[in-house]
Amino acid sequence: MDHLREECDVAPTWRIILQGWSITIPCSLIWKLLMCVTGCESPVVVVLTESMEPAFQRGDILFLRMGEEPIRAGEIVVFNIDGRDIPIVHRVIKVHERNDTADFDVLTKGDNNREADDRGIYAPGQEWLQRHHIMGRAVGFLPYVGYLTIIMTEKLIIKVHILPLFQIKVTASLASF
Repeated sequence: MDHLREECDVAPTWRIILQGWSITIPCSLIWKLLMCVTGCESPVVVVLTESMEPAFQRGDILFLRMGEEPIRAGEIVVFNIDGRDIPIVHRVIKVHERNDTADFDVLTKGDNNREADDRGIYAPGQEWLQRHHIMGRAVGFLPYVGYLTIIMTEKLIIKVHILPLFQIKVTASLASF
């Protein structure tokens, strides 16, 4: 009889695993599709600072696109700096196009920053951003929706206490199906 009970306990575990994958796989496919459609490795980013106020607030979600058309001064781009993991959202203030190739150099600045340009935050010795630094240009946004991401990464109490409780609740609710 105990053998039968053990077999019955295995079925809910497999069901939970399958339900988890039934969420994970479609989300991954949608993300990959967005990457293909937008031409961006990361088609969605969260604004993490106030440097782009009033255009974008901290916590806004930006939708990115990276097409073949040249980047122009005035556009808002998201870029990475060599040696840093966190993308930066700033406005292009100058563009130097190279006539012999499709390459370009851009200089950026946060709308709310006092400095004349972003050279102070670029990698040491770097004067301009090149194409490989640019993740994409902002083409749309959702205000404040990204604040949940900011709270989860900045608040230790959320990471240590609330997220595990949420995970237990989700697992328990999946087990009851």
